[in-house]
Amino acid sequence: MLSRRIIPCLDVRDGKLTKGVKFKDNVDIGDPVETARHYYEEGADEIVFYDITASSEGRGIFLDVVERVASQIFIPFSVGGGLSTVADMRAVLLAGAEKCSVNSGAVKNPGIISEGAAAFGAQCVVLGMDVKRVPKSAQIPSGFEVVIHGGRKYTGMDALAWARRAESLGAGEICLNSIDADGTKDGYDLELTRLVSESVRIPVIASGGAGNPQHMADAFTKGKASAALIASIVHYGEYSIRQIKEHIAGQGVPMRMVW
Repeated sequence: MLSRRIIPCLDVRDGKLTKGVKFKDNVDIGDPVETARHYYEEGADEIVFYDITASSEGRGIFLDVVERVASQIFIPFSVGGGLSTVADMRAVLLAGAEKCSVNSGAVKNPGIISEGAAAFGAQCVVLGMDVKRVPKSAQIPSGFEVVIHGGRKYTGMDALAWARRAESLGAGEICLNSIDADGTKDGYDLELTRLVSESVRIPVIASGGAGNPQHMADAFTKGKASAALIASIVHYGEYSIRQIKEHIAGQGVPMRMVW
């Protein structure tokens, strides 16, 4: 069995590390480059960066931050926010990232997934999905709707259908974020995670709601996720990455233990 991955998530706004709850009330909490270096030294498997206002503000991504991070860490990292063309993706990869996360841009232009996969390989293309629970309907039979622009715009797209379509277009991975659970520290949405994980063959990263190491263990065992995104519990020093991995490994889940 492949080792499961623990991936700190760094949301960046105006060049600063920030954190909110359910995509609201964000507070600046530090420097993203210093924080990335710290998590790398602690044993993170990968790191994810999101420029959380790039899409809604209609601007390009923070390439200067990407370049500075690439000089400080030596594990894979992906970057998302405001990527709407293959040229945007190329710029991020040339700045030092290993993966590009497309979200709002892919909903508006699904062709960016196939174009990016053809240009750089499927392993470089991550579909970011921000999802919210809604009443089940003919249009949203799963009861999970895709939302874009940082949780500001509903799309009318069913999350499971979009995940399967993105896979068919060439996405190599899905980062699945529950808006309802985001920042609450009450645990991942395991139903959502399991449904998407069982609907596709590519890896799924559980995101939104981690409050303790058991939540991550549950994402792997019950949610069938390949990786777990974490933010608040490490940003605020509640747990170290080593503590998290040791707890999960103690339940028989394979972890990369490198200190």
